[in-house]
Amino acid sequence: MKHEPAVWFPAVRTGTGTDVFTETLARELQKRSLCAEITWLPLRAEYAPWTVPVPKPPPWANVVHVNSWLHSRFIPKSLPVVATLHHSVHHPDLEPYKGRLRSIYHRRWIGRVERVMMHRAGRVVAVSRFAAETARKTLRDRRIEVIYNGVNVDEFIPSSTRQLHKPFRLLYVGGWMARKGVDLLAPIMRELGDDFDLCYTGGSAADSDRALMPPNAQDIGRLVGTDAIVSVMQDADAFLFPSRNEGFGLVVAEAMACGLPVIATRASSLTEIVEDGVTGILCPQDDDASFVDAAKRLATNVNLTVSMSRASRAVAVQKFGIGVMADAYLVVYEELTNAHFSENASIA
Repeated sequence: MKHEPAVWFPAVRTGTGTDVFTETLARELQKRSLCAEITWLPLRAEYAPWTVPVPKPPPWANVVHVNSWLHSRFIPKSLPVVATLHHSVHHPDLEPYKGRLRSIYHRRWIGRVERVMMHRAGRVVAVSRFAAETARKTLRDRRIEVIYNGVNVDEFIPSSTRQLHKPFRLLYVGGWMARKGVDLLAPIMRELGDDFDLCYTGGSAADSDRALMPPNAQDIGRLVGTDAIVSVMQDADAFLFPSRNEGFGLVVAEAMACGLPVIATRASSLTEIVEDGVTGILCPQDDDASFVDAAKRLATNVNLTVSMSRASRAVAVQKFGIGVMADAYLVVYEELTNAHFSENASIA
């Protein structure tokens, strides 16, 4: 007898992409007439879980889905658990881009929490092969499945009136931090000169760096809401993303859904999202000249840019759509819940 999954998401509200993931997946399950509910926990539940009351799961729930950073205190012992690894913060290449306190926090606290969760969970899922391999090497060597994050390809769509701009318009969307390679944006744009423009999401975090940015780079501030992100993506010619390390890189998949060729680093999970020469151009990490050459190649070859634009959209729909993600998780839920009920029936 098959049991229909009824999923409870106890989740810490962090204000990051993990919130978007949880909300997106729960909403998609509800659209399919499945029971799915989120119980939001305050941020302190991440670093001081003993100060937060433990919520009770809904009586209808038969599977729990959590972020791997959630403390096991909040996991009911009577239900099967799916844990998703969203990050690759334990990868050794990230150490130079962390402060001392953050490094200690990740190693001594988050690492311990994740190891317990990976032992407790019936199924562990990672958002990329890169994130899965990082977890196996640094946390716990166990079976980890890969399910890519999903993009709403009905909201993230190409402009119906898109034409290439003069100057050629590049876009960077992401946090303003060294890990994202934002220090490379100024030298890249300085070398590209007046035939190129860059819009970037700096905001207050970029205040100390803004004076170093050349005139062809414009800070458009922090974008709030899907509509704002879609609007700037539809008004760009290519997406520039020199990030040094990504667990997945949702914003890249969103840009592809909007039909943007992607110029990104040949590193971490980005090699799984961007197919070099098909949906974008991958460049060696920290190689300013390669990023400059890639932008010039797109700007001077309209046929290539149009071809990559179409391919980006097609791949985003086929590989990174919300429906694709939800289908994969449903298989995991069904296998786990059916095994759980079968085990309980045999014990009875």
